Amino acid sequence: MIETLISSKTRIKLLLKFFLNSSSRSYLRGLESEFGDSTNGIRQELNRFEEAGMLKTCTEGNKKYFQANTEHPLYKEIHNILIKYIGFDTIIDTVIERLGEIQKVYLIGQLSNGLDSPVIDLLLIGDLDENYLVNLIRKAEPLIKRKIRYIIYRNAEFPAIDWKQFEPQPLLLWTRDN
Repeated sequence: MIETLISSKTRIKLLLKFFLNSSSRSYLRGLESEFGDSTNGIRQELNRFEEAGMLKTCTEGNKKYFQANTEHPLYKEIHNILIKYIGFDTIIDTVIERLGEIQKVYLIGQLSNGLDSPVIDLLLIGDLDENYLVNLIRKAEPLIKRKIRYIIYRNAEFPAIDWKQFEPQPLLLWTRDN
């Protein structure tokens, strides 16, 4: 879907990397090894995003780090488009809202690091019926054309979660309070 609007695969990868999770940051050579693309193509796209004010930069040693500029007027719109592109909105509508006692949902794994993946890894916090969850996931997967994996922590287990086990840091997608 998004490929018809944005023809550059490198540009799509950069949008996912920086605008799906605003805490993601990286430098040119790191992006080269993550994406498997040439530094020249990545550099051109980074320069375009930086000139447009969509990325902010900082220098540490001899590395120039890039990160999404969350103050940019289009940041939220781009983030929302990417959420729909990945299928999170469908997951939330068809799975999470029907589970009952769920408190929070986090994105973990490759997508939380801004790397496109055919698998969506979720961390679910709450007391829920896992059999019902499996049935809902089976219905959601064909809609979003991605597999969904999950980890469940019951409400009582939530305070004891060792967040260091998740690399990169989980991205909060949904909370009952919100």
